[in-house]
Amino acid sequence: MKRLALAALIGAGLMGCAAEPVQLQHNRSYILEWIGERPLMDYSHLTITLGDDGRAYGNGGCNHWFAPYTLEGHRLSFGKIGSTRKLCAPALMEQETRFLQALEKVERWDISPIEQMRFWPAQGKPLRWWLEEG
Repeated sequence: MKRLALAALIGAGLMGCAAEPVQLQHNRSYILEWIGERPLMDYSHLTITLGDDGRAYGNGGCNHWFAPYTLEGHRLSFGKIGSTRKLCAPALMEQETRFLQALEKVERWDISPIEQMRFWPAQGKPLRWWLEEG
C-alpha cells in the first residue's frame, strides 16, 4: 500500500512539472548554439536579450546589434536590425552576417524536447539558443 501511495505522489508531482511549459523569458540573455544547419565557430559568443520594452539586443560575435521585436504567443518577428560597425576576422564577419540575416527571417519560436529555445524562419532550420547561466 505504501508503494502505491508513493507512486501516486511521484506521478502527481511529475504531472505538475509537465503542465508548466517553458516560456521565452524577457530581460534574460540567451546564447546561440546553431544558425540553421551550422554550429557556431569555436569561441564565438552570439547572444540575444528580449527586453520587456519591445527591443532586442545582443552580441553578433563581433558587433553589438539591436532591433525592435514583436512577440505574440508563439509568433516572433524582428524589425530592422542595426549594429555597431567594428571589423573582425572574415570568417567571424561572415558568421555574423548569416546570424543577422537569419534573425530577420524569424516568424515563430518554440522549445525543443531538450528545452532548447528555437527561433524558426518560414523555411529552413532554426536558430537554437540556450539560456545564459548566471
